[in-house]
Amino acid sequence: MDTPESYLLVDTGSQKLSLMHNGRVRAAYPISTSKFGLGAVKDSFKTPLGIHRVAEKYGTGCPAGRIFKSRKDTGVEWDGKSVEENLILTRILRLAGLEPGVNQGGNVDSFERYIYIHGTNLEQSIGKPASHGCVLMKNQDIIKLYDQVPENTVVVIA
Repeated sequence: MDTPESYLLVDTGSQKLSLMHNGRVRAAYPISTSKFGLGAVKDSFKTPLGIHRVAEKYGTGCPAGRIFKSRKDTGVEWDGKSVEENLILTRILRLAGLEPGVNQGGNVDSFERYIYIHGTNLEQSIGKPASHGCVLMKNQDIIKLYDQVPENTVVVIA
């Protein structure tokens, strides 16, 4: 696969997501990947590696802190306090794997595992592994990124 003009690079080692354009970092954001480590198997709660694409986007125009359940806008904003569970907030970039047997198909399918890049109420954990497989971002950061990333943008998780 040729390197696309623009893509997202998720660096699990440094817990950083970079928006790449023509081989240069256009923007970079701190993130959190899975506290269970890296892997693609269903129900592992691990962050899958490899080449993905942004298959679906949710949250256009919603305020920061809007709570989503099953990718649906609940119409409710996070209270700014509760941190007992990792909420899906603000925006969602749903990922689909592009590598059969690695992150696509069977029991390793990122799309069927509902792997997202999304805002979180656990912003204090950003910068260290904290998720259940998704890539977590600060709410203001996911708003900025979401507006720059169209569907089908390539996402490399390494």
